[in-house]
Amino acid sequence: MRKLMGLGLVSLSLAALTATTAVQAAEPHRGGVFRAIASASAGTIDPLVNYQQEYWELFASVYDGLLSFKKVSGKDGATIVPDLAEAMPTVSDDGKTLTFTLRKGIKFSNGKDVTVADVKASFERIFKVLSPTAGSFYGGIVGADACLKTPATCNLDKGVVVDPATNKITIHLTAADSDFYDKLSLPHASILPADAPSKDAGNTPIPGTGPYVIKDYDPNTGLKLVRNPYFKVWSKDAQPDGYIDELDYKFGMTDEAQVTAVQNGQADWMFDDIPADRLAEVASKNAKQIHLEPLAAFYYAALNVNIAPFNNEKVRQALNYAVDRNALVKIWGGPQLAVPTCQVLPLNFPGHEDYCPYASGKNFKPNMAKAKELIKESGIKPGMKVTVITEDKTGWKNMGAYIQSVLNELGFDASIKPLAHSIEYTYINNSNNKAQISLSDWFQDYPAPADFLQILYSCSSFHPGSDSSPNIAGFCDKGIDAQMDAAMKTQLTDNAAAMKQWAAVDKAVVDKAPLVSFFNPKKVEFVGKNVGNYIFNPVYLFMPTLASVK
Repeated sequence: MRKLMGLGLVSLSLAALTATTAVQAAEPHRGGVFRAIASASAGTIDPLVNYQQEYWELFASVYDGLLSFKKVSGKDGATIVPDLAEAMPTVSDDGKTLTFTLRKGIKFSNGKDVTVADVKASFERIFKVLSPTAGSFYGGIVGADACLKTPATCNLDKGVVVDPATNKITIHLTAADSDFYDKLSLPHASILPADAPSKDAGNTPIPGTGPYVIKDYDPNTGLKLVRNPYFKVWSKDAQPDGYIDELDYKFGMTDEAQVTAVQNGQADWMFDDIPADRLAEVASKNAKQIHLEPLAAFYYAALNVNIAPFNNEKVRQALNYAVDRNALVKIWGGPQLAVPTCQVLPLNFPGHEDYCPYASGKNFKPNMAKAKELIKESGIKPGMKVTVITEDKTGWKNMGAYIQSVLNELGFDASIKPLAHSIEYTYINNSNNKAQISLSDWFQDYPAPADFLQILYSCSSFHPGSDSSPNIAGFCDKGIDAQMDAAMKTQLTDNAAAMKQWAAVDKAVVDKAPLVSFFNPKKVEFVGKNVGNYIFNPVYLFMPTLASVK
């Protein structure tokens, strides 16, 4: 998942950050308005289309799937529990048939009962609206292959079989999928009314089943959540009732203004990161309001393998040798806030084994001499123009400027093209825009290697000409795809062996170099002094509707 965050932090005392949770954990109470602020919106409000953390944090309390991640902090937050389903499914011996029973008595926020027909229609809608994970997450459902070819007429009669008389839902897969429970627990598998539009709903909210409903949304100004009058708690683990009565989310404030607003009690939380020139001040004056959270994520440059100059593997490898990852860590905020990496799988993540063929030792020292040697071997003519696409925030532009300088040192004529926060990601997704190199980030959807490697670098995740193509590099290697398939199969019966296979996939992708990995980050959360019951879920991250405000 893409999570757009500001860059340009400075080092600060970890002691000042890690001692704050107990102070914030006051007895929660019901009521009040939670005031959130951000520099910009995150595009469509359609839960089956939007793929950015800024709204997934909200979707968790607006929509539900058959399953969900437990909505608590810490490791327990990665536990999968039944949500709209009464219980975890029964599974056939071959792992290809899953049978659920839909809970009775649940209503959408428009007052209509949730039925098994809504469930089937929602799975078909995943394909009709061209969800960015349609193929990678749900392409294993029987009939999905035809839906991917002709989305508008998607029919899953054989893949999602429903029985209104018994409230049963049976999902047939073409092959067992060890990550399918995780995929069913994400917003892209939300159950929506059967009459939801068969195209991206854009700025028009769709009724949901959670404790809150999106009342108003203007991507230029703000968003408002209010209580869903039809909501009743059916599972505290899957969908607890929130504490706040309303969430008022304002867009258009600079990161500097956001910090001041939280400090002055004019806002309860800022989505964007604290800028460099304010972090030391905040760490000193507002230490009790800061939380430092480790993230299963990485920042990287996507190298378009289908157009010059990065259609040449030696050029891609050269850039990997040339980049000083410690310099990028310094731009981010120093070793307390980021750890350099050459890999796709984050540190301490399932399947991660330390590997970096491009830098020396634990210090990740670059090798410019080797890089220039590879450029010479590649046959690329000096002076070729290369444009680095990045977001228009200061920190992103600083990152882009560094990559530009490295490319120039390698003999290219490099420039930067900053794009607005709200459009940059879809722009670099679409291969029609011919982005040669673009800066991006990826945050876990769920804690499994496929969520990084398969989503970002499998052939099925590249959708030419689409704004929803997370394989930004356009990378497709049939051999590596086969390795991924083998790891997924092994994972069904031997998780430890599968993690070894995923580690080999990670190394194979690094060797082919469709990217330059930068670092694994940590998140600095800044909340208002009147905020209690701070919950940071490992999947959904900060959960504002579970907070309480005085």
